Amino acid sequence: MRITSSKTYLIWLFSWVLSLLISGATMADPLSELKKVGEAKLKVLFWDVYDSSLFNQTGIYQADQFPQALKINYLRDIDAEDLVATTQQEWQKLGIEPTFFNAWIPLLAEIFPDIKKGDTLLLDVSENLHSEFYFNGKSIGKIKDENFGPSFLRIWLDQNCSYPKVRKKLLGLNK
Repeated sequence: MRITSSKTYLIWLFSWVLSLLISGATMADPLSELKKVGEAKLKVLFWDVYDSSLFNQTGIYQADQFPQALKINYLRDIDAEDLVATTQQEWQKLGIEPTFFNAWIPLLAEIFPDIKKGDTLLLDVSENLHSEFYFNGKSIGKIKDENFGPSFLRIWLDQNCSYPKVRKKLLGLNK
């Protein structure tokens, strides 16, 4: 009787582990249903900072059509606190109300990792405007505030953004 229950337990355990492995391998890719709109490299003086790509369902940029995703492949190391501080500075330059971004800064401080050269950070803003960050392909945090995703994307896509040449390329205007 013990042999049968030990075998049953081992079969159950093996099946459970196998199902975990399979489910992990088939996790949804946030870009699988999206098409690339454009891509751009950010250079500051003589430093390459990152390569970026913008995605949506059609491959043609429409500001208020979601889902949208922004993928950034970093070409240098950047501390998490520098990412958060730069994000806040960019929102201030764009005139986004501090009442909004003051609530988001602590969330980003929890989500953003320290970046090493070669790392990828992706923001996926869903159709319902919920935002999810991925770091090197793994989900690292979600923000459900419907204002967050569009405001975060404005850093790259707004007409008054800090790097208009990057914006044009991301929007597919310089193909």
